Amino acid sequence: MLTRNTLTQERRLKLRWLVALSSLPLLGVVTAFGIVPHSDIDSASLTMVAEEIALPNPVQVSPVVPGATVATFWRNESVRRGDTVMEILRRLHVEDVAASEYLRRNQAAESFRKLAINKNVQAETSADGGLLALRYLDNSGNYVIIEKEAGGFKTRLQSPQVEMRQHMSTGEISTSLFAATDALGLPESIANQLAEVFGSDIDFHRDLRKGDKFSLVYDMEYSNGEPVRPGRILAAEFINQGQSYRAVYFKTDGTRGAYYTPDGKSLHKAFLRSPIEFSRISSGFSRMRFHPVLNRWRAHKGVDYAAAHGTKVKVTADGTVSFVGKRGGYGNVVVVEHQGHHTTVYGHLSRFANGLSRGRRVTQGDIIGFVGMTGLATGPHLHYEFLVNDQHRDPLRAVLSDTPPLNNAQKLAFQNATSGLTARLGMLRDTNMAKLD
Repeated sequence: MLTRNTLTQERRLKLRWLVALSSLPLLGVVTAFGIVPHSDIDSASLTMVAEEIALPNPVQVSPVVPGATVATFWRNESVRRGDTVMEILRRLHVEDVAASEYLRRNQAAESFRKLAINKNVQAETSADGGLLALRYLDNSGNYVIIEKEAGGFKTRLQSPQVEMRQHMSTGEISTSLFAATDALGLPESIANQLAEVFGSDIDFHRDLRKGDKFSLVYDMEYSNGEPVRPGRILAAEFINQGQSYRAVYFKTDGTRGAYYTPDGKSLHKAFLRSPIEFSRISSGFSRMRFHPVLNRWRAHKGVDYAAAHGTKVKVTADGTVSFVGKRGGYGNVVVVEHQGHHTTVYGHLSRFANGLSRGRRVTQGDIIGFVGMTGLATGPHLHYEFLVNDQHRDPLRAVLSDTPPLNNAQKLAFQNATSGLTARLGMLRDTNMAKLD
């Protein structure tokens, strides 16, 4: 039998469980609010907004009315290796038999068929894939427009709107200058300019070492956002065997320019170190050498540059041509007189530059002939001699005189014009040093 005390205790126990169970949701709410900052709770406010949103009207599709504006589409594609006309048109979503025939066979569209890799092509098409217009820059930098007209297509050329942009680049020599510039994607003409700028101080045949570094700022012409042709090197630095050489371009008279060191000293030497770019020396200057053709010992009074047949040969200094023609073992040879007491000789040429003749004035860097193996030669190369007062000197060791430096007035203009370029070279050099760290 249950007593009053027993009933009372049971009621109390039930009441405790009821309170405990009913408190759990409240504790959960307290915990949930406990993770929210008080400041957010205090500042938060709720506002109910009721707004009527109008639904758009259904689009009514109407048949095309003659003369009405028809939707067209512009697409852009780049030429890829192995591309055909049909493949380019496919990527441009052009489905037009007449356009395909015109682009594949018409003489006026020949430049399209010869477009270089990475050249951009823009096409305007109708909704059904018909070609309305095609635009591109050809390999010569001309802006070509091919448009659909009554009865077919027509090609016309338009002068491109060109803008000049400055590029900065830095690289390191691993095997050769050309290999390093190719790895950076630099145009070949920029690599040639770099060799010409420092050609009087650095012999790029003998002096390059692995780890040499270079930095440069150069111009590039653009049209419609696409590079057209490289311009001129504006500033450059070459670190060869730990020694730094710097150059900036400056126009002394507003029209004609040259390269100078940052302190205004001209880099132009009276003579270039080499008449050929990027070849190797197969035989140096020697008082006694075994001749490979005559099979006897005799003096070798010049330097032989091994190079591919047809390689361009440059005159190393301003002068006057005193002989052009064949001469004994030299084969086809050009002789140039300089400054009254210097003479240079260029032998074994395959042919001469057009229009070259005795008495003609030539300027340093002019092409005077092409490498061959005429005369006594076992392979294509250039035989180059350097004479002072009719005495043969080693071209690789001859002291090359400098041109006069800038005067005081020119120096002030030079500093104002080139300070920004010099600063960019410093920035590029700092970047190189940071990479080494």
